[in-house]
Amino acid sequence: MSSPLQYKTLYGLIGYPLVHSFSMEYFNQKFLAEDIDAQYINFEIDNLGLLMEIIAEYPNLNGLNVTAPYKEAIIPYLDSLDDDARDIGAVNVVKFIRDSKTGDLIHLRGYNSDVSGFDRTIDAILTPERTRAMVLGTGGAAKAVRAAFLSRGIDVQLVSRRKSEHTLIYEEITRAMVAQHKIVVNATPLGKYPDDDQCPDFPYRFLTHDHICYDLIYNPEETLFMKNSARYGAQTKNGIEMLLLQAFDAYSIWTEQTE
Repeated sequence: MSSPLQYKTLYGLIGYPLVHSFSMEYFNQKFLAEDIDAQYINFEIDNLGLLMEIIAEYPNLNGLNVTAPYKEAIIPYLDSLDDDARDIGAVNVVKFIRDSKTGDLIHLRGYNSDVSGFDRTIDAILTPERTRAMVLGTGGAAKAVRAAFLSRGIDVQLVSRRKSEHTLIYEEITRAMVAQHKIVVNATPLGKYPDDDQCPDFPYRFLTHDHICYDLIYNPEETLFMKNSARYGAQTKNGIEMLLLQAFDAYSIWTEQTE
């Protein structure tokens, strides 16, 4: 097997666990098809403190994607954030800025391409009746979804297993609340392969054909959340389109010239 160090440029994904990575397959196919001297690999680490060891080991590393559970925890390791990442408090793309002569790493900058990726998928699901969204989860992905909705003038209600000042718990959701929130987004990891027999404890029986239930998970293609939602007539959508769009944005971030 070829060594990552033999490539001019290396990119990667950090998270835990990384059972299946669309990103690695997508980017390596792209690099091969476009004859780009680069490779994308997974860094499955159960301790974010290992990040600096990875950076030291791979001097050709120029960019990272960040997934759960590190989208928020990685921020203290970075030198700066773009506006979206700063406002949301979550990062899913890290750009490595290196000295053009020595190759030495001089700056780590965090971005959030989840916001733009999600935003570009919602035109087709917005209708005059869908003016409120219920977002399941409070992690980095949920924060990005919330920001995209708010920028469109869509009111957002966050739902979590833990009660807070601005968050409902699942047991508090009423039929009237579901009727008011015609958009429901699963921004939790529940239902992701290989744990595809799980789903959020949402009152699916309150859904109607007027609802759109959007799962950010893309593997499996149809999650249990989507199946339960469709059973009560709701329109459903998975996260593959968002994943593709944020991947496009990530590569643009990594390869654009830095002032």
